[in-house]
Amino acid sequence: MDCKQTLKLLTAYGDQELGLSEAEEIDQHLSACLACQNAFIIQSELRDAVKLHATYFQAPDGLEDRIKATLAVEQQLPAIQPKRPWRLSFWNWFNVGATSVSLIALICSAALYLATPSSDDLLAEEVVSSHVRSLMANHLADVASSDQHTVKPWFNGKLDFAPCVNDLTAQGFPLIGGRLDYIDQHAVAALVYRHHLHPINVYMWPAVDARQIAIHTLSIHGYHLAHWNEAGMIYWMISDLDTRELLALAHILQAQAQCAPS
Repeated sequence: MDCKQTLKLLTAYGDQELGLSEAEEIDQHLSACLACQNAFIIQSELRDAVKLHATYFQAPDGLEDRIKATLAVEQQLPAIQPKRPWRLSFWNWFNVGATSVSLIALICSAALYLATPSSDDLLAEEVVSSHVRSLMANHLADVASSDQHTVKPWFNGKLDFAPCVNDLTAQGFPLIGGRLDYIDQHAVAALVYRHHLHPINVYMWPAVDARQIAIHTLSIHGYHLAHWNEAGMIYWMISDLDTRELLALAHILQAQAQCAPS
């Protein structure tokens, strides 16, 4: 089984929905493929995060009382109106039950929709997981260098695009190095900068289209993130820096983005 087939079945594999033979093939592939291992780790962490942080909704107050009142009215109708054939009475009961079930199903569907994370939320969780792993494993860089002419050529042949690499020491954000990572089912470039003692991971990969998207910020688990699209590239950045300092670096990178996907 190759990487493409494995990635397609990872979700079902994690949920234990595959047959024995397919599961064994994926086991064998994961034992030898680091990229797919990372993808599976990300999916597992994301599944756990959704279960932990998902918002759950209860039915509105008074719904049960309204359903009981409707049923009570239907129970009283035969005593007030002329007796109807049992078939008609049966369908009245059926309609009341169907209406109640439909209402409950509608409420549950709306709650599920509201509780489902957006694509940006899921992507942000992946970025946080990657950042934390790089800190825990003390593996911020595959190529450790402050020289952009060393870091940028290192990516040649490892990615299908040329990442923009700039040493920003003069602006207070020295380049530490770079590494390969896996985000949103893409091999991505991760550039590592530092501000004082704070490491900063900057992820980039080609966008589907060339639309420019303004910088957006958010905070998750104590980390601050910024993301935007510039010059045909998607950028995600994360650190425990103050948001204002993180935005300063984001604006610098945005202004210096001169590389387009190859």
